[in-house]
Amino acid sequence: MTKLLSKNDVMKVLDMKDTIEILEKAFHDLATEKAVMPQRTPITSPDHSGLALFMPAYLKGMGALGTKVVTVYKNNPVKYDMPTVLGTIILLEEKTGAPIAVMDGGYLTAMRTGGVAGLATKFLAVKDARVHTLIGTGGMAKTHAWAINCVRDIEKLYLYSIDPIEKREAFRDSLKNIIDCEILLAEDLAQAVGEASIVTIITSAKDPIVDGDWFKPGTHINGIGSHAPAMRELDSKTVVRSKVICDLVDACKAEAGDFIIPVQAGEWSWSKVHGSLGDVIAGDIPGRENDEEITLFKSVGLAIQDISTAFHVYNKATEMGVGSDFKF
Repeated sequence: MTKLLSKNDVMKVLDMKDTIEILEKAFHDLATEKAVMPQRTPITSPDHSGLALFMPAYLKGMGALGTKVVTVYKNNPVKYDMPTVLGTIILLEEKTGAPIAVMDGGYLTAMRTGGVAGLATKFLAVKDARVHTLIGTGGMAKTHAWAINCVRDIEKLYLYSIDPIEKREAFRDSLKNIIDCEILLAEDLAQAVGEASIVTIITSAKDPIVDGDWFKPGTHINGIGSHAPAMRELDSKTVVRSKVICDLVDACKAEAGDFIIPVQAGEWSWSKVHGSLGDVIAGDIPGRENDEEITLFKSVGLAIQDISTAFHVYNKATEMGVGSDFKF
């Protein structure tokens, strides 16, 4: 039997603390060569302004095998009243290759993306971090605020974006059920960044929106939004000042404009990268070494995040009797 799981089904069984825990195991498996993860494969559909990304992974330690398919079709909202980005995940039984689950990937992607920022913060932020500044109030931002609060005792959260005030206020109000801290709409971005011990940036910016001089010593930065060679949220000064940890160094070399652009300009070098997050988790390299250094985690998104989280969702849904079962 194959389990079919809708977005609502996934929401019923997936919690942020569980997501962070699963991701920690997945990154440890990747670092210790217990995971197979080919480079994601893009296929374009120019006639329809579409892009499809195929992201396979096999985590041997947990027996999770499958792929996520993400599509980005810019005309969907106007022409078809559908979201621009759609995601579907297929899980396979590792012993037979038979399909065991097909599930919506939208909510899961938001959870694993926020979860990896929380995981990086767990290992890299100062222990007594109390102020978090979140730049961006779009669809992925909520899970990032949630994840950071799972790993640090945040007392004050600043929200900043260029969205209309009504949208920012609605976003603030949507956090009140999951986050117990003071939540403020920031008007002065430099002040909000300068006060924070943790800064998370999750925007669609093409050009830098922060200045490296704004960050105080000891800040941890999560750079999440830009994931294309020609896009960046961080200026070169921020990168130069930071100890840089990637979700995976090779993935960032292919996609992270935050690094590619300063390298091309001769302002920074790949030799300055400290390493990948999995190596920190596995204890192969140190994470934060003192309370003064600025740490920067850069994520472009990895298939191991999706497949490990989806396997947890499948097991939890089976245990709870959530979803529908069918035969092909």
